[in-house]
Amino acid sequence: MAKSRGAIEVDVEKCKGCALCKEACPTKVIDLAKEVNGKGYNYAYMANPEACIGCTSCALVCPDSVIAVYKVTL
Repeated sequence: MAKSRGAIEVDVEKCKGCALCKEACPTKVIDLAKEVNGKGYNYAYMANPEACIGCTSCALVCPDSVIAVYKVTL
């Protein structure tokens, strides 16, 4: 059976940097960027991508639905 892990894609321009996804992530994959988006918010990104398990907790708690979770086959 092929191994898989997760990956997230954040709509950077719509992210408001609320950090709910960061708190919900059980493997501490997500952090807020030091850079800001067009609206002036520090957006979420995968700071530790190799630890993502694709659990979708981040996407479920995101109030603006700006996170998509994918399974990546290794």
